[in-house]
Amino acid sequence: MRNKKAFVSVLMCTALLLAACGSGKGDDKEAAKPAEKDSSGKWSDITITTAKQLDENAGKYDKGDDINNNPMISLGEEKKGIKIDTILLGGDADNYTTKLRLALTGSEELPDVFPVYDTQMAADMIESGRAKAIDEDIEKYMPERLKEIYDQYPETFYPVTQDGKTYGIANTPALDDGEVLIIRQDWLDKLELKAPTNMAEFETVIKAFTEDDPDGNGKKDTYGFTYGGSDIYNTGWVADPVMLFSANSGKMFPGTWQEDENGELQYGSIDEGNKKTLEKMAEWHKSGYLFKEAAATGAWDAMTEFTEGKAGIFMARPWAIDSVNDLIVNNPDAKIGVYPTINQENGDPTFQGASTNDGWLMFNSDFNNMEAFFDYYDWLYDIAFSTGDFNYGYLEGYDYDIVDGEPVFDSTKFDPPVEDQFAPDKALLTKNRPFVERMQPYHDIVNGKDPETGDELKAVSKLEQNKPVVDGYAIAYENIDQMLPPLFNGAPTETMTKSWEQLQTMEKETYTNIIYGKQDISAFDDYVAKWKSQGGDQITEEVNEWYKEVNK
Repeated sequence: MRNKKAFVSVLMCTALLLAACGSGKGDDKEAAKPAEKDSSGKWSDITITTAKQLDENAGKYDKGDDINNNPMISLGEEKKGIKIDTILLGGDADNYTTKLRLALTGSEELPDVFPVYDTQMAADMIESGRAKAIDEDIEKYMPERLKEIYDQYPETFYPVTQDGKTYGIANTPALDDGEVLIIRQDWLDKLELKAPTNMAEFETVIKAFTEDDPDGNGKKDTYGFTYGGSDIYNTGWVADPVMLFSANSGKMFPGTWQEDENGELQYGSIDEGNKKTLEKMAEWHKSGYLFKEAAATGAWDAMTEFTEGKAGIFMARPWAIDSVNDLIVNNPDAKIGVYPTINQENGDPTFQGASTNDGWLMFNSDFNNMEAFFDYYDWLYDIAFSTGDFNYGYLEGYDYDIVDGEPVFDSTKFDPPVEDQFAPDKALLTKNRPFVERMQPYHDIVNGKDPETGDELKAVSKLEQNKPVVDGYAIAYENIDQMLPPLFNGAPTETMTKSWEQLQTMEKETYTNIIYGKQDISAFDDYVAKWKSQGGDQITEEVNEWYKEVNK
């Protein structure tokens, strides 16, 4: 990561400047007096209001409970004296953003703390003056262990920084799970094949999975590789074809902005290497080696082709192995194998997209309890450090239980066993529970480490439940350098707001038409020329101006 300590140093300078010059908008208003701690160290019964997307609250509430009244909310009141109250609740992402915009204009109440998932929305919040600059608050109130985490991800501050001031923090930053190859091991074994390590071997395997009756039923009803193609060809989580493109384009795979050899950002989808992959995928599609309906199928539905015993390979994050376990339930002879993604022809690894945070937490300019917020936020991080109140999980009897003196994470082995219980990590101030390292605990357990932390104990439990999931995480962690977050994460540039939707549509149509044989491979060159002339070159210039500014 670039300049790990620069973030805190900049904040210290900014805090001194703010103290000397005042905080700008709202200085003429009398601020509400911040809450104080009582003699027991708890806050004096304060409420912090927040916002959520409805889909963040998956899981089952106990009878009579809801988003604002449940065991996790009650525990925060008991331990910290802080009540979290969701006052703005959206449905899907678009509905949530609409409601946040209504709050921005005054039609809805803007909460104290609110997640933002759209970089344009973050920019608009800052421009409106409704978002609080928090540099001084970070310096004064953010605990050191959290500062160390945020120092690892300085680029997460880019979308919430303007004119040298910081208006938010990444929502529980951590490098997300890497993707691996998930393969029908029983098919490999029957056909006496090995897992592929490059494009040529991949072609051999998917051809055999299509033509050599790997399921032994005497029918030609299987094929090699399933993927989702209803969006740009880089899903980033499950049923992802990005490995195939990276095999010929390296870091310049579709849908990402990465540095070229001159340190300039370039858009991966127009890289010449992707043309070679499209040509090869067109051959495979014609031969029936690929999922025929990929272009009209989302990633999640494409993955079910594997579950139903039709496809032999897909690429996904390791947790997806749990989601295809019906394959084993319905066919006890089936076996799932997990492997690293293939390499480029020269032996270099292929790369994949990565994320380091899911949105940002921003703060109402009138919110005056930042110390209490950081105290609560740090308390939630106890689960990541396996300290304090959350050595094993958030709530005994919900995300873990103690049975015969030992922590248990499989709810069917709780005392008494439970199913579909309330999930505490879906009722937090944050979207999901915090992590320091998501994949390392699994890797360490696979490599013989004695479990100590809650996450390591969970890895041991998962090893007993579904070993391929743990193996997948270990493989992904060993190949962590293949994960590349996009280097452009700012608000849409001026030309993007006018032309990006059109360019994305043209990209999707061109890639799909080539794969499906509706256009010759020369259509790629036409696409690149049009992309450049219809706004792409200007967008590239604007993106690089932004990149230079944030890296000063």
